[in-house]
Order: sequence, then C-alpha cells, then structure tokens
Amino acid sequence: MAVKMEFRGVTKISGPLVFVEGVSEVGYNELVEIRTGDGEVRRGRVLEVSKGMAVVEVFEGTTGLSTTDTSIKFLGKPLMIPVSDDMLGRVFNGTGEPIDGGPTPFTEDYRDVNGLPMNPYSRDYPNEFIQTGISAIDGMDTLVRGQKLPLFSGSGLPHNLIATQVARQATIPGEETSFAVIFVAMGIKHDEAAFFKRSFEESGALKNSSLFLNLADDPPVERLVTPRCALTLAEYLAFEKDMHVLVILTDMTNYAEALRETSAAREEVPSRKGYPGYMYSDFASIYERAGRIKGKKGSITQMPVLTMPNDDITHPIPDLTGYITEGQIVIDRDLHRRGVYPPINILPSLSRLMKDGIGKGKTREDHGPVASQLYSAYARSQELRQLSAIIGEEGLTEKDRAYLRFGDAFEQRFLSQKFDENRSLEVTLSLAWEMLSLLPESELTRISDRFVKQYYRPK
Repeated sequence: MAVKMEFRGVTKISGPLVFVEGVSEVGYNELVEIRTGDGEVRRGRVLEVSKGMAVVEVFEGTTGLSTTDTSIKFLGKPLMIPVSDDMLGRVFNGTGEPIDGGPTPFTEDYRDVNGLPMNPYSRDYPNEFIQTGISAIDGMDTLVRGQKLPLFSGSGLPHNLIATQVARQATIPGEETSFAVIFVAMGIKHDEAAFFKRSFEESGALKNSSLFLNLADDPPVERLVTPRCALTLAEYLAFEKDMHVLVILTDMTNYAEALRETSAAREEVPSRKGYPGYMYSDFASIYERAGRIKGKKGSITQMPVLTMPNDDITHPIPDLTGYITEGQIVIDRDLHRRGVYPPINILPSLSRLMKDGIGKGKTREDHGPVASQLYSAYARSQELRQLSAIIGEEGLTEKDRAYLRFGDAFEQRFLSQKFDENRSLEVTLSLAWEMLSLLPESELTRISDRFVKQYYRPK
C-alpha cells in the first residue's frame, strides 16, 4: 500500500488518543507517524475508523501535543518489528527497541505484531511434559508444551519470583531441542526490571531468553503493544526456527488497566468493573497465540501472570482468563504468611492438560495416581485443621492426626523449596511418596497395589 498523505492538525486529544477528521483509505491497526510542533516524531496505530474520522493511540503518550501544531501521517502498513534469533540474549522495551546498550538486531525479516490466526484444523494437541523444577507445578499441576497455564496471584505475593524461577529452570527433559524463553513484563517498577535482568544474567539464562520490559512510567498505551511484539518474536522462533518457546507475561492486570484507560478515552460504554466489553476477545487475541502446529517442530507455551484485585478470583480479569486458558495456578496469601515458598495452593489450582502430558513414556507411570492421592489427602488435612480448631487435636482419631501431620509435612517439605532450587521430576515424586508414607497404607485408595508395594515406605 502506498504511503498516505500527511494531515496537519487534529480534531481532539483525549488521554492517549488523538482524533483526526477528513481521512480516507485508512485501515484498522495501521501504523501512524505523529510529528509534534517542535519536530519530535512519535508512533501510533489506528484504533478505529468511522465516517472519515480516525482514532489513533499514541505509543509514547500525548503529553506536549496540541491540536494545531501536530501533524499525522498514515503509513499504510501495520506496526511491524524485526525478528531474528539474534534477539535471544537481549533486552527490549515495550515496542521491541533494544535497551541493553547493544545494536539493533540485524535482520531483513519484519513481522506484523498482530500475528496471523492459527488455523484450528492445523493445531496439534499439547501432550508433552515441560519440567519447571518446582514440585507444586511438576507434580500437581503439570505444564504441557503448547499449553496456556496462568498464575493467579494477589498484590504483594511472590508471583514475579515464581515466574522468574520458571523462566530460568524450564527444560524439556530427555530431549535435545532448542528451548527459548520470552519474558514479558508490563507496568513494572524500575527495581523489578533490574531484578529480572539481574536474575537472568546471573543464572546464565539470558543467553536463551529475550526480555521485553514495559515500565510503570512508560505510556500505558505502549502496554497494549508489548505482549504482541513479544509473541511475534515467539512465533518466529517456534514456527520458523523450530524452537520450543515459553512465554511468560506479567502482569496481565496492568495490561487490562491500560485497556480500560484507552476504552474510557474513547468514551465507550463500559462493561463489568468499567472494563470494555471486548476484553474477552482482546485477551483471546493474546492467549490463543500459544500452541503447536501440525507439521511444525516448534511450539509456544504461555504462562500469563495476573494479580487478582482484592484477591477476588471472580474479578473479570481472572474470570475471563480462566475461560480462555487451560487451568490456573493459584498463589495463596495464607501460605505466604506462613513462610511457604512458592505459596501455591494446589486445591483451587488445576492444569486441564496434565493428564495428557504425564504417565508412562512421558513422566512416570505412577505420576497421575500419586497426584490424585496427594490432592485427596491434602484436602482431608485442611478439613481436619478446621475441625481441630474447634474440638482440639485430642478429640481426633489417630488416623485423623496422621492426616494433620501429612498436611504440615506436605506444605513444609513438598510445596516449600528455595528460589534457586531446581528439582527434577524424580526428586518431586520421591518427595511425594515420602509424604504419602506418613499415612496408613489403607488410605492410599487411589493408587494401585503394585505402586504401593514399590514405593510406599512407612516410617
């Protein structure tokens, strides 16, 4: 498409948006060049075109723009970023520009940040295990290659620590394949950005990773582009370079707030909690870029992180995320207060694809039954904790007290591990059997006798 004419002056400026009248042949998501009165050039994209009016969101914000001195040029193409495997080991801002002091990656390949929808018929079913080195995830809520498995957290909880640990430790056991991590941080503070960079550098994980960092003082509208830039690189690495890519997105709540701010500036009719009614489809346009394609060796696995306002799991952000993704890992405030790290509450947590990624030939044959028995036993221990708080522990039977001991040991020895502790699946399952061995053998009703005979070791 040819470069369009330049428009002098804008009709209205509202928040991060500018409104331009009298336009023609302008397309949705088209890239825009905004020139201020003093010659500064900013970038934006078209959000809406209707009856000769174009609404443009400005990535760098509208501070300093005026309706008379601002000129707008529509470039006739969508926002595109360069993609290359040289982008691994680098740190970028929210629009894919290097901020690590290195040169711009050399490439002749540019891709539309909006990506291309994956043909549902061409999707391959996720069924291969990814080891994160975290027992609560590997043992109880297994991550599968090509899956979307979000972390549901709350303000002040260590979700960023967990996300960083997963990014550093994630491996594909028993398979010599290229593996890359795309770490995307949106609306984070400067000290958090420094922590992420330092953690990746010190662990050596940066060489196989790309970091996209959108800071809290960056314009919120840039936040809407950040995950799309990162996923464009992920798609290139996965489906052009045959790599297995893990994309971690933190924090999707900050992304949703930017979406709400932009919607309010457009004066759209709000939906639940003031968020736009299209937030579901907007989230889906990000989450559904994960997966595997038949005939392609690579894959994209997503782990979005979101903080639930007021720890409310029914809030629109976790609610809509849960509809689109395949499960959730819930970070628990009570476990965090008691010093458990990572404070993952396995009872409301779920990996819907776990059953397809574990078992004989994938992890271990006893993996599924052991996880099921741990769920059952831990749920029972929680019920008995509440009961003992009322009637006292002396009012419980010996079997009930065994469940209480199991619950304490499960939290302190199985769930708890150090930030730099990378457990293999064998270690995780060995710990699981240690926990189950605290219970009477008659209670292991979800595990076959041959597994009990092989692994059960009562104290």
